Amino acid sequence: MLLRRSFLQAGAAAALTPWPLMQALAQTSGPGYRALVCVFLFGGNDGNNTLVPVDARWSDYQRARPNLAIAREALLPLNLVNTGAERYGLHPAMAGVQQLVNAGQASVVANIGALLVPTTKADIQNRRVPLPGNLYSHSDQQNANQSALAEAVSRHGWGGRLLERSVAPGSTNRGYSAISLAGGNIWQAGDQTLSPYRVSPGGQFGFDFYSPGSSDPLSQAVGTLLGEVRTDPFEQTWLNMVGRSIENQRVLAAAVTSSTLTTAFPGTGLGQQLQMAARLIQAQAQLGLSRQCFFCSIGGFDTHGDDQLQRQNELLGELSDAIAAFHAALVEMNRVQEVGLFTASDFNRNLPSNGAGTDHAWGNHHLVMGGGLPGGRLLGRFPQLLINGPDDLGQGTWVPSTANEQLGVELARWFGADAPTLAASFPHAAAFPRLQGL
Repeated sequence: MLLRRSFLQAGAAAALTPWPLMQALAQTSGPGYRALVCVFLFGGNDGNNTLVPVDARWSDYQRARPNLAIAREALLPLNLVNTGAERYGLHPAMAGVQQLVNAGQASVVANIGALLVPTTKADIQNRRVPLPGNLYSHSDQQNANQSALAEAVSRHGWGGRLLERSVAPGSTNRGYSAISLAGGNIWQAGDQTLSPYRVSPGGQFGFDFYSPGSSDPLSQAVGTLLGEVRTDPFEQTWLNMVGRSIENQRVLAAAVTSSTLTTAFPGTGLGQQLQMAARLIQAQAQLGLSRQCFFCSIGGFDTHGDDQLQRQNELLGELSDAIAAFHAALVEMNRVQEVGLFTASDFNRNLPSNGAGTDHAWGNHHLVMGGGLPGGRLLGRFPQLLINGPDDLGQGTWVPSTANEQLGVELARWFGADAPTLAASFPHAAAFPRLQGL
């Protein structure tokens, strides 16, 4: 017999964010279906071993971190179309991403990070510019990178602000255009009403044990409780919300279950997240969504005293394999032009080794893929890998030459954002030039 207390405890999460029945196509600005996928690398990925020059500059890299440097012949060569004589390689574990870049399906973004205005080392030394708050704090820089509001801690992110203004108010499914496969996050939180809807990457949706009309005692008990009429308005409202949430989660689960996607994904945490994102994208027409943002993540990049070489090899291998599978799924669905993916992280790690690993730094290197965006390119400017050089704020900490906003604005333009939406989503963007290459 189902106890009321157990039912209330089990249903609390479902009741807080009911899923509306999705029957009408949301009214949106811009072109047809568009989805953005953020893959966040929690802990601060060491970009210095992710993207490495393999020309004469490799010697500067190896000299600065002799116990962490990857052998030049082990790095995976990239055939970038816009770097001239400069040559680059990816971490050896990233063969899947290497194939995407060399096929013109993905690009790398060099030395990108949180900024308030264009900033150089000389600007900082002469105190000519404002800087992001708490530059080397994990939580503050996770917030800054997801919010595009680096001056203070924010409760909302640029993905959420973009959706607030891209999906028409009053659309039946408006509150559910932001789907997180990795729990709570700032990037998808709106500044008005939107908050990310959390979905299990394993495909479990709410009360999956409940089948209306079934003869099993548990389903009958749930149905009886949902059918009760309460005199207390709070209790009745709660029951109504739970009932709607359960039914609408059943609709979502049915849509995902109907997926015919055959692409094989790795059984890793990130692989499962991106597989669920792909299945939800395939169900887009059935769910009546024309704008979506998905949030996925992988952690473990805070490698101060770990065996950083082994740890990063595992993590970047998981990242690369999952992204390659996701791209293959987009090809299978014929949706490569409609879905864009980008990576982000707290910050880079400094160039010299601390003995076993590396410590917190600033400007980092990332990946952008899909959406019909030009691939096979190096976006932004790669730093000079010189300790105390023109790009080093100290101990191999690169001052970003590209702001997060510059990449975000280009993705938002592709998403269909108009000028007012861009201004609201990226309040500091007017201080920066357009990012060339996208």
